Amino acid sequence: MTSLVGGAAPPLAQAVPGLWGPVLRRLARDRSAVLAAALLGAIVALCLAAPLYAGRVAQTDPFRSNISGEVVIDGQMRAVIEASTEGLGIGQTPLGPTGRAQYLLGADNQGRDVAARLLYGGRASLLIASAATLLCIVLGALLGIVAGYFGGAIDAVLARGLDVLWAFPVYLLAISLSIVTIGSGLHLGPLVIQADNLLLPAIIIGLVSMPYIARPVRAQVQGLRKSEFVQAAIGLGVPTHRILLVDILPNVSGTLLVFVPLMMAVNMLTESALSFLSIGVQPPHASWGSIIQDGLSLLYSRPVVAAAPGLAIMLTVLALNLLGDALRDALDPRLALRHP
Repeated sequence: MTSLVGGAAPPLAQAVPGLWGPVLRRLARDRSAVLAAALLGAIVALCLAAPLYAGRVAQTDPFRSNISGEVVIDGQMRAVIEASTEGLGIGQTPLGPTGRAQYLLGADNQGRDVAARLLYGGRASLLIASAATLLCIVLGALLGIVAGYFGGAIDAVLARGLDVLWAFPVYLLAISLSIVTIGSGLHLGPLVIQADNLLLPAIIIGLVSMPYIARPVRAQVQGLRKSEFVQAAIGLGVPTHRILLVDILPNVSGTLLVFVPLMMAVNMLTESALSFLSIGVQPPHASWGSIIQDGLSLLYSRPVVAAAPGLAIMLTVLALNLLGDALRDALDPRLALRHP
């Protein structure tokens, strides 16, 4: 009881920092987690190198229309938008994959380099998914801890508000909010977020995803509120903010950590769906979802335009889900007891 009187953390909270060493060792022994981390790291590194690739390697502007442009392939000048050779030969077809630095994956219907747009689109998708995940983790943890610890009227109000958000289908609510804000942007008092700002879809996705975090955190905190070390801290007069920061938050940090890659995967899929419907990322920006939408009319002639971002989404979401599963297993104390 001396540790509680002195204001120190309870034994479970004290053990949390020491758990990260065994957790990291268990993750390092998990081949799927190592492969997923390597794959995710490679995708992030390639997307961050988008300006370098577009400016130095492809030497193209992936956001400027290049319908009348030409490119040299095998010593011959070829048009970026070529006359169609399929069917009746009516219409025009973008340049296919060249296997070279310029137009590695071909061009889209505006004559833009698909490979360069793919990397830039990945930057936007990863940024929005990360920001939305951070927002929903912070808000969800805050509301869940407050509702679960204080209970009573505070819990009733917050829980009913979460139930209202939970009642709406995620995509329907996200689409509705996007349609409302896509014209004039989002006005938060003196702060105005324009429709072409990447923060706007991140805020919308983070808000609609927040109940997925708040509800399980609330349930976990309700159990911690009845635990002996929290009741002892309350009986000894430990300030409420110190109990929340020292006793409650460290014991829900593992749950929040597991949610990070899982929610990032969900948020990326949500962002891709909104951008595919043209109510997510707005021009001049591009995301993997909007690039798929650009390639929708080219599925039969140039399927790589839509297939490349679709494959990128699949690999990224797969890596994030594998990391989430590995983190859950590594943080499971029952698994650690079975396999010391």
